[in-house]
Amino acid sequence: MFSLFLQDAWKVLLYSLVLGAGLPVVYALGVRALAIGGAGADAADGAAPVVRRTPVGTALAAVCFLVVIAGVAIGLTYIVASGQGKMLSFEHVYPTLVPKG
Repeated sequence: MFSLFLQDAWKVLLYSLVLGAGLPVVYALGVRALAIGGAGADAADGAAPVVRRTPVGTALAAVCFLVVIAGVAIGLTYIVASGQGKMLSFEHVYPTLVPKG
């Protein structure tokens, strides 16, 4: 009985780390990737410096943001599916709603 509890507690811990802390970390990495190569030229008229982003940083940030958006979309789909008496299946690689049972 206690070992079953520990198995379930381990799953809850893993899911909370991945979804609870993992998605904000990926988002923060995306924001940080936008600052890669951020040393820009000073404006001649004394205005704020111009920030020049690198294509690599922008692409990395886009990938990070897409991962976060996908995670949120899959989580919302899971919630909606369970509310309608269905479950989320990844049998065909992409998520589909199938009847429970």
